[in-house]
Amino acid sequence: MAVDYTVIVVYLAGMLAMGWWGMRRARSKSEFLVAGRRLGPAMYSGTMAAIVLGGASTIGGVGLGYQYGLSGAWMVFTIGLGLLALSVFFSARIARLKVYTVSEMLDLRYGGRAGLISGVVMWAYTLMLAVTSTIAYATIFDVLFDMNRTLAIVLGGSIVVAYSTLGGMWSITLTDMVQFVVKTIGVLLLLLPIAVVKAGGFSEMKAKLPTSYFDPLGIGGQTIFTYVLIYTFGMLIGQDIWQRVFTARGDRTAKWGGTVAGTYCLAYALAGAVIGTAAKVLYPKLGSPDDAFATIVKDELPVGVRGLVLAAALAAVMSTSSGALIACATVANNDIWSRLRGAVRRDGADHDEVGGNRAFILIMGVAVIGTAIALNNVVEALTVAYNLLVGGLLVPILGGLLWKRGTVQGALASVIVGGLAVIGLMAGYGILANEPVYYGLLASLAAYVTVSLATRPTDETVLTAWRERLAGRSPSELSSEPVPAHQ
Repeated sequence: MAVDYTVIVVYLAGMLAMGWWGMRRARSKSEFLVAGRRLGPAMYSGTMAAIVLGGASTIGGVGLGYQYGLSGAWMVFTIGLGLLALSVFFSARIARLKVYTVSEMLDLRYGGRAGLISGVVMWAYTLMLAVTSTIAYATIFDVLFDMNRTLAIVLGGSIVVAYSTLGGMWSITLTDMVQFVVKTIGVLLLLLPIAVVKAGGFSEMKAKLPTSYFDPLGIGGQTIFTYVLIYTFGMLIGQDIWQRVFTARGDRTAKWGGTVAGTYCLAYALAGAVIGTAAKVLYPKLGSPDDAFATIVKDELPVGVRGLVLAAALAAVMSTSSGALIACATVANNDIWSRLRGAVRRDGADHDEVGGNRAFILIMGVAVIGTAIALNNVVEALTVAYNLLVGGLLVPILGGLLWKRGTVQGALASVIVGGLAVIGLMAGYGILANEPVYYGLLASLAAYVTVSLATRPTDETVLTAWRERLAGRSPSELSSEPVPAHQ
């Protein structure tokens, strides 16, 4: 394993070096949080694919393939569909807003007062997303070094916190681009063909497995519908995804670069399912489906290649973890702390934007590592995160983009009713039940429409400013326009 260890150590050292290099570029709030909004198509596509394809998509996607066959691709497939929908229909408008958070978009659309509550919900989602990614380090480092779970979480989490704190989005962008390349080589170009060959090819796989393993809908229609509801719609509204859209150099980059990334996700989904199906042929009686990835890598791959593929799994986890961490810190600082500070601070004192955001990444990183050590069930934590996100924020966000009549009162009612409904239904039906997100989303929609129609329409000046921002006219451009003489 010495060669494999060397590959992993070099990879981790490279991540820290890029964090140090990114620190030299992140000299303003825009550079630190959204990479100066300067990413071109190639880098934008690679980093967007890297963040959405994390440990759940890699280790979990192979596990679903092991359990259900080719239909196990549906979870990651719906993530790709969500990214395609976001890129084709919404990303250009989102990029033109020139904001930093989803809550800032809600304030612009509804005229303020929606940001704090929506920020709390988004913060809870990004925190749990970062936690679930951090827990996954335990699985990978256990395979690599037979390491204690707590130590593995601290080691993996500390590396991500270090490079994220140093350079913000620039460091994360650079590391994600490397992680995208490593994942592509490790999973698609090496593990996929080797797994199929070791299993005897597709003809042998079909001969040894039930026909349900090759049924595209074998996982079940209700499961597929739930994946669409949670992951496809979740891709449309998550702060971690929007913050990457904000890094695009222009709306064309956001649209076409995201389309390429979404298409890549579809291929990655199928690859994971095929690898899992091959693992079922090779190891029919594993204790857990999630062990399939680590087992096939450890037992079937040659020296050196094994280290690269394990680095690919580590890359998948790190890219999602770092993206969720900076999103969590951005929301905590800009949507929650800055608003609370504004309510109690009247002196107008200036503060260090980069230093403040860097401090919040460090604080949130420590909180994420501590929470990850305390929690054991990754699936439950991820389900809670997405249920809160979709149940509480999907309706007011999409409603704001698509329905002129939506009001701030309707948006607030939607967030509160949907969020409380999801929490209450999870307590009643169970965290992993489908009903909480179904009924929570319906409750959120009903509250949004009813309260919006019952309250005064949004002020026309707010809507005019909103349309100007959607058209790509920045606040500085609007304020610099000459004032007519009669005013």
